[in-house]
Amino acid sequence: METMRMFSPALARDLAALGRVHEGTSMESVLRGITGAVAVGVPGCAGGTVELRREERIMLSASHSDLIALVDREQALGEGPSSEALATGRNVVVTDVLLDTRWPRYAATAVKHGVRSILVLPIAVDGSTLVLGLYAVRPGAFAGGSADSLATLLTEQLTVALANISDYDDVLTDAAQLQEALAGRAVIDQAKGIIMHASGCSAEAAFDELRRLSQHHQVKVADLARLLVSEHQSKHGGAVPS
Repeated sequence: METMRMFSPALARDLAALGRVHEGTSMESVLRGITGAVAVGVPGCAGGTVELRREERIMLSASHSDLIALVDREQALGEGPSSEALATGRNVVVTDVLLDTRWPRYAATAVKHGVRSILVLPIAVDGSTLVLGLYAVRPGAFAGGSADSLATLLTEQLTVALANISDYDDVLTDAAQLQEALAGRAVIDQAKGIIMHASGCSAEAAFDELRRLSQHHQVKVADLARLLVSEHQSKHGGAVPS
């Protein structure tokens, strides 16, 4: 079938695996996985690039360093298949770089890197735009299949993968913030102990004094507490009254 010639059954499996996050998973590793998956899973594809555009951030990954250079050149020129796909929101096919007349300066660089045919798919994923480039060393590599079916598969799988990694990043951020909050609470308690020991005041009065000083010096209570504890430790050999 035409659809089956456009990508192998293994491509769906490899893309689905990218959605299973674990320790060490990052957005960068997912993007690298995408380029590797399409290079292996799309017949005729020799390599892939992926640009994730989210607000003002752009993340770029490629299966081969030559393709990074090609994308960088396209961005410098401001023209090429990826630029057109991003601007129009439509798939762009270059059947033969040597015969295509749309972007002659880009074509010269593509040929220099051994690229003869290109397929670029712009995919809207979770409020971001994913620009996926597939590159072949022979002409007509992407002319016989259905780019729409490939784009549908990629959209379905990558929406899940990117949503999972975003959720994972949020969990890690929340955990880091909680750990920081607990550490701040501990050092504040130590600083309160120092003030209570020095002045004989209550815990509530010690905290009020910390808050007054933090407002006066325009620093956070936790930062002031760390400074107080550090100074006390340097003067008293690390001993902090409990």
